[in-house]
Amino acid sequence: MSTIDTRANFFPRSKSAQAEKAKAKSAAAMQRNPFEKTAEINSKTSRDAKVSIPEKIRDFSRIKKAVDMAPEIDNSDKIASLKAQIQAGSYQPDYDALADKILTTEY
Repeated sequence: MSTIDTRANFFPRSKSAQAEKAKAKSAAAMQRNPFEKTAEINSKTSRDAKVSIPEKIRDFSRIKKAVDMAPEIDNSDKIASLKAQIQAGSYQPDYDALADKILTTEY
């Protein structure tokens, strides 16, 4: 009697057919490119796969990282106090400080 399983192609879900598929798949995964093909791939990727990141984006990344690391400031008490002063009509803005702030942001 023969030990060759001739039913594997006939029954694709059999254990022997699945074992053959897995064996073929692992053999294909283990196969390497020849030296010429590897050299061609390396030359194309080294020429075409370069990325340059503008300096502005790098600066933005550094700033964002610094802001993310800074502790969060809770201004809810200050906001509530200002709202209460405005509603009561007792809020007096510092016009000199306001003018200085406007001038520094404009120029």
